This record gives sequence, C-alpha cells and structure tokens, in this order.
Amino acid sequence: MIEPALEMRDVVKFYAADKPVLNGVSFRIFHGETKIIIGASGSGKSTILKLIMGLDKPDEGHIFVQGRDIIDLDEDELVSVRQKIGMVFQESALFDSLSVRENVAYRLYEMNADEREIDQKVRESLGFVGLEEAIDKYPSELSGGMKRRVALARALISEPDIMLYDEPTAGLDPITSKRINELIIALRDIRNVTGVFVTHRMRDAFTLATEYATNGDKRVNFYTEDNFLCIANTRFMMLRDGKIVFEGPDELLRRSNDEYIKRFLS
Repeated sequence: MIEPALEMRDVVKFYAADKPVLNGVSFRIFHGETKIIIGASGSGKSTILKLIMGLDKPDEGHIFVQGRDIIDLDEDELVSVRQKIGMVFQESALFDSLSVRENVAYRLYEMNADEREIDQKVRESLGFVGLEEAIDKYPSELSGGMKRRVALARALISEPDIMLYDEPTAGLDPITSKRINELIIALRDIRNVTGVFVTHRMRDAFTLATEYATNGDKRVNFYTEDNFLCIANTRFMMLRDGKIVFEGPDELLRRSNDEYIKRFLS
C-alpha cells in the first residue's frame, strides 16, 4: 500500500468552546499530488496548514507527515519534520532588514551550511523564480509580486518534499498571479513536489487544476488540458463549517448540483 505524503484522520480543532473550526476532517495527499482547499472565510483552510506545520495541535485526531504522526512531537522533533516542508504565506513574511540573499538563505544559515553551498543554492532558487538579478536588493525595493517570488525561493532552498501555499496570489494583479501559478505548477510537474494550495481566488484554483508543465529545450513549457488529457494529480477539497463537503477533480466541482457549491463558484 502506497503511503500518503500527508494525511489527516478525524481531526477536530476548537478555538472557541462552542464551535469547532475543524470537525472530523480526514483526507490524504499522495507524493506529487496537489490538494486545492477552498471555502468561505473561517471554514478552516488556514488552520489545516498550521496543523500540518505543527504550529498548532488538534484537539482530536491524527496528522501524518510522510507516515509520521506529528501530534505528540515536541518542538525539537518538529524541526526535522518542518525541514521537509516549505511554506509561502499570503504576506510573504520577508525580513525587512535582510537582503534577498540573506532572506532566501535563512534556513541554511540555521543549519550551519557551508558558505559556498549557500551561495550556490540561493542562486539556484532565485534562478527558478526568475529573480537572480535581485539577490542584493532589500524587500523595500521589491514589488508585491517579487516579494512573493522571493518567499517561494526561500521555501525551496532546502528542497522540500511538501509545499504549503496560503493565499499565495492574494492582492496580486492577474499577470503576476499567473507567474506565481506557473511556478507552483512547475514544482508539481517538473520536481514532483507535493502541494497544499489554500485560496479563495477560483481563477487561480482552476489554473492549477487545468494547466500542466513539461521540460522543453532549456525552458519549461505550459499547456492547458484538453479532451484527451485530464490532470489527475490535482484535486479540490471544499470546506464548510469545519467539514469537507466536496473532494474531487475540477470537472466534478463545476458540475456539482449542490446549491452551496454553485453559489460559491458563482
């Protein structure tokens, strides 16, 4: 039996005494797959990311990262789990006093990596997001989209097996959003990285669910699925009041007769 890269089993999480934010949530994500989590504000989307990172603990249930149940791990044990996970926040969360190079290299400095290795990996990560020329700039000199790409480069520096995205295109214009989406698609299809993508922007969600990347001649090429090809490694999961009300491909989501889902998509 193939082991999931991520799994939640019957997870319950309370922030208030009377109503759970997550109420018996269970799902699996296998290696190389992407799960797009949608739902109204307060439905528990970002809470799932915090629980996967071990930044918070569930009140009930179990969370497995690459087969390891993380809910009873102490902070030192969680460090080794987090080294396998990269996360991109909505607000980028860069250190204003550090240069782009220092921001991207932050995790490697914590690991006491060799200076030459740090320089090579920083340049590789910035090259992947198309920002190697910004290596000596500071966050105040970058646009919102550039900050988000630097945050992605920082998340990639330790070559994570799993990437978590919390509204990574929020507040960005359509062209910049498309660039971010393409980078995430390339990670999924070229590097086979497992992903959890939280968003309320359905255009971005459907882009991830219908476009794919291939390695071309010295560049990555992007295509849209057609009647002869269906992207099988990306699925939607919709939350409502802390419970999963839909899980499946975009084709089924679009054709759903559920009134709540139809109102949400419209």
